[in-house]
Amino acid sequence: MFFWILVAIMTAAVAAVLLLPLLRRPVVAADDAGHDVEVYRDQLEELRRDEATGLIGATEAELARAEVARRLIAASKAEAKGRASPAERRNRLAQAFVILLLPAIGLCLYIATGRPDLPAQPLAERLANPGNDISVLIAKAENHLARNPDDGAGWDLLAPIYYRSGRVEDAANAFSQAIRLLGPTPERLDGYAETLIAQSNGIVTAEARARLEQSLALKADNPRAEYYLALALEQEGKRAEARAAFEAMVKEAPADAPWLPLVNRHIAGLAGGEGGAVAGALGNPTADDVAAAQDLSAGDRQQMIAGMVESLAAKLQENPDNIEGWTRIIRSYVVLDQRPKAEAALQTALKTFPADSDNGKQLLALARDLSISAEGSGP
Repeated sequence: MFFWILVAIMTAAVAAVLLLPLLRRPVVAADDAGHDVEVYRDQLEELRRDEATGLIGATEAELARAEVARRLIAASKAEAKGRASPAERRNRLAQAFVILLLPAIGLCLYIATGRPDLPAQPLAERLANPGNDISVLIAKAENHLARNPDDGAGWDLLAPIYYRSGRVEDAANAFSQAIRLLGPTPERLDGYAETLIAQSNGIVTAEARARLEQSLALKADNPRAEYYLALALEQEGKRAEARAAFEAMVKEAPADAPWLPLVNRHIAGLAGGEGGAVAGALGNPTADDVAAAQDLSAGDRQQMIAGMVESLAAKLQENPDNIEGWTRIIRSYVVLDQRPKAEAALQTALKTFPADSDNGKQLLALARDLSISAEGSGP
């Protein structure tokens, strides 16, 4: 009952605000028609006086009275017409709409689309019965985990919800807690790695790669982990190996796999620019290097990558006119978590390729994608 009283008061207040300007009569500067009527009446009275005193003859007076009378009739009609103007009629229609139709329309819409029968529900009751409200579900899970931080199932449930909601840092923490409490599974490891990749703006970091390799060891047929590991190879500049990894995914995939178009785009992008001469010029590893890297630990493999990057840096110092080389080394420094070196390489590259050139614009776009600064000066 209180709700309907409140609605009635609010409706009356809104109607009053809308009616105030409509109730004010428009102020007219001068009533021309009414003024003309008074003038013509005065002229008739003056004609009678002039005729009585002999200042004007009877014939002239009769003709003058007829002309003034004609004008007086016309002015009287104009005055009567002005009293019921179209503006006033529209004003009365607007008042009727505000008083009658507007509340009726609002009430009908509320009854049709609202829930007048729904009882009031405090926050505690909403948390107890969240329904499909995702924000309430998250709040309920967070309240539970605050009281029970070692509930691995709660972290496991909340982690993907955080990720889909765009709360990447919270998702990384939730995946980490779930793995710690419940143990690693391919789904948890893949989700954690994907969250780490999102945190680093699409770069497959060393930690993300380690988690993906662990996931692939638990489940060999895992296209999600295979894709990100192939992407890591591409980001490190290992074009031939990345292409081979993507092609292997396509061969093993069912024809209706939803991720096939994405993998095929990577294969098409990696199709050009390969070959021994190019690989040597850019400091890419040879087949022997790749074979040797398979037997290395994660730390040794990272050192091997760093050595390849240094080799590429030396080649670019000798021949700086190589846009692909600069793009690759900037990405490699970001993968190695050496952002100051990535920024320095960017500034050095911009000395060869000015910012307003096509290659310079490509470098600046890469900097935006990797979230590295394009300001300052390189070494």
